[in-house]
Amino acid sequence: MLALLGFLMIIVFMVLIMSGRLSAMIALITVPIVFAIIGGFGSEMGPMMLEGIKSVAPTGIMILFAILFFGTLIDAGVFDPIINTILKIVKGDPVKIAIGTAVLALLISLDGDGTTTYMITISAMLPLYKRIGMRPIILAGIAVSASGVMNLLPWGGPTARVMTALNLEMSDVFTPVIPAMIGGAIFVLFMAFMLGRQERKRIGIIEVDYKAMIQIAATAEDAHLKRPKLIIFNYALTIILLVALITELFPPVALFMLGFAIAITVNYPKLKDQKERVANYADNALSVVSMVFAAGIFTGILSGTTMVDAMANTVIQYIPESMGSHFAIITALISAPFTFFMSNDAFYYGVLPLLAKAGAVYGIDPSFIGRASLLGLPVHLLSPLVPSTYLLVGMVGEDFGKLQRIFLKWAFGSTIVMIVVCVILGIIPL
Repeated sequence: MLALLGFLMIIVFMVLIMSGRLSAMIALITVPIVFAIIGGFGSEMGPMMLEGIKSVAPTGIMILFAILFFGTLIDAGVFDPIINTILKIVKGDPVKIAIGTAVLALLISLDGDGTTTYMITISAMLPLYKRIGMRPIILAGIAVSASGVMNLLPWGGPTARVMTALNLEMSDVFTPVIPAMIGGAIFVLFMAFMLGRQERKRIGIIEVDYKAMIQIAATAEDAHLKRPKLIIFNYALTIILLVALITELFPPVALFMLGFAIAITVNYPKLKDQKERVANYADNALSVVSMVFAAGIFTGILSGTTMVDAMANTVIQYIPESMGSHFAIITALISAPFTFFMSNDAFYYGVLPLLAKAGAVYGIDPSFIGRASLLGLPVHLLSPLVPSTYLLVGMVGEDFGKLQRIFLKWAFGSTIVMIVVCVILGIIPL
């Protein structure tokens, strides 16, 4: 009964946000509450919701200060040289711009943090997309697709969870799937080429007068916010922050809070200017952070009612015995919807051990199951339960449901490509 209720809740939720009948934030709050009441958990919902909100609080606060930090740097003109350099190279060709976006996102994703990837990629490329008339949703989709492939890196989170849950080494899990990641990255570049070609057909190749655009930028309304004399300082501050994030010098929340405090104080020392800058970012920050806390209610109820456990057990139990020898492939295929509908912690610590035990019955080594479980991650990042994706759509000013409608098929394409590479190279057994 719980499993049925859980599946129905997710179906209703997806229909509501993808059809545009409810915003993602409202659906994240109301749908799980309604289904919890239907399931008889009305009196227990309070603690569940609070626990879910607590679990996402650090991420929500980090995203808030990340928006403030990068917003300050954008206003100060940190990314203008990057944009101008790219403008020189791509010369207004949407195909080159799309491929360049994919390359940039793949490289930045090496730090394993989706939030950082989106912040830098969108900050650098969005003004260029707007200048030549490319759709910002394309930028968001390429960024999330690149991050989905690179999310397999051990410091990205999921791979570390697999190693912990199954007591495996990096050489058992991550190293063998590197060829699959390369295949996924090539697919992302192919996707960027196809999307760029669509945009080229729609708007053509825009003839860009580079010198004129520089002059326009110099006389723009926000020109007074630029801090060209502080460009070296701002670059150094950004690099130090990214290194600190990768090396985990301090918790990400503390790093972004400190980084923002330094950035706004140095670039805009007057209190009046600081208040204006914070007010300018408030709209974007509020919409993104409120979505994160709404997602906390969804995950809190899904976990607290144990619907997520019941759903996992139901799927595993209904796998026919005749398919047992193909359990690694089955794991790879179901990892996409499972990580889409539940948090990484719930899947890798709750469901994966069950899958590994079931696979062992058919003589399949746990390392194969662990590798297979990672291949659905491109789909995972389009889940409504991933906070950083709300940051992404907020930065480009697009709708979450629209991003899913356009890019879920591409995300499944990345997963299929990685599975095929794994099977061909014997990384997972057929």
